[in-house]
Formats: sequence, C-alpha cells, structure tokens
Amino acid sequence: MQTDVTDDRLLVACHECDLLQHLPGHPVRGRIRCARCDGILDRRGHEEIAMPLALGVAALILLVVSNSFPLLEFRIQGQRDSTYLLAGIQALYGQGMPLLASVVLLTTVIAPGLHVGLLIYVYLPLCLRRQPAAFAPALRLLQAVIPWSMLEIFLLGVLVAGVKLAEQATIVPGPAAWALGVLVMLLALASTQVHPQRLWERIQ
Repeated sequence: MQTDVTDDRLLVACHECDLLQHLPGHPVRGRIRCARCDGILDRRGHEEIAMPLALGVAALILLVVSNSFPLLEFRIQGQRDSTYLLAGIQALYGQGMPLLASVVLLTTVIAPGLHVGLLIYVYLPLCLRRQPAAFAPALRLLQAVIPWSMLEIFLLGVLVAGVKLAEQATIVPGPAAWALGVLVMLLALASTQVHPQRLWERIQ
C-alpha cells in the first residue's frame, strides 16, 4: 500500500492492532486495510455518504414509532394496560424522582434524537453535493452525543423488569419495544459509518 508520508492528516491508528500508518493520499475506492493485521482502516466510495444517510432516515422512522406506540402491554386478570416510553418518564417525575427521570429522558429520547437528527443534517446536504451550514460544530456535536445514547441499557432494564413481573402478569412487547430494539442496532451501525476525515475531505 503506497502512502503519502508528508501529509499528517492521513495518519491513522488501526482499531485492531493500534499500528500507526498513513492512508493513501490519492482517491481510492473500496476498503483500505491494515498492513499488519488486515483490519479495515477506512472505507471510501459512494456508501460513505449514502449508508449513514439511509441509516439516519430509517432510525428517524423507528424513533417516531418508539415514542408513539405502546412499549409494553400488561394483562392481569382479564384487564389490559399499556405503557409508553414518555409516559414512563412522566411517571418518574410524578413520583418525585426528577433526576432519574431527566437521565432517562436524556439517554433514551434527547441523545438518540440528536444523533439521528445530526446524521441527517450532516449527510443529506453532502448527498446533494452541498456543504452543511455550521459543519464543524455539527460534526463535533454528533461525535459528542453518541456516547450519551444508551437505548440498549434502557432496553436491558425493561427486560429485567419484565422478567420480574412475569409471575404476576402477562407482558407482551408492544410496537415501540420492537422499534427500539432495531433502533439500537441501526444507531450502533451508524456510529461506525461516521468518518470525520472523509467528511472534511469532501467539503475542502
């Protein structure tokens, strides 16, 4: 693999073996692999814009579904009751736990919403061959908000609670639960598709 050792912007560390090496300075399509372990250092091509944008749009649809439909349905002695994500957060506020409610709101609604919105905000103009306004702050915010999106931890908590309540009631996952499960996978995949270096090269 030929490298341009004069351009420090192309110096990257392999995520697998931590070897520092330079990416090709000239445009290359396809995958660029590590010289030591053959791990993927970078991906270049149309998918570097189309893939994150498609994931962002799909995640937006799932985010709307997860906040609009029932999360769980409880059946106790012939009676049925449904719970919603936002209703659960409101219940925490009502029970005098504003700090816990705020954390749940941040990690399950605000952070994922910002993640999805910023993905679309950054990648949609690039797909249309335009430069996003306030590109640098938006990209920094996108990278900063990813660790705060903790839907997988919330779903794990819901699963544990469901197991504990299974002896007292019949619990049926609602559309929001399935949407959140898929949303977790899409956001995890989307976070691996964001390559700041490639984005800077496109707007220069």
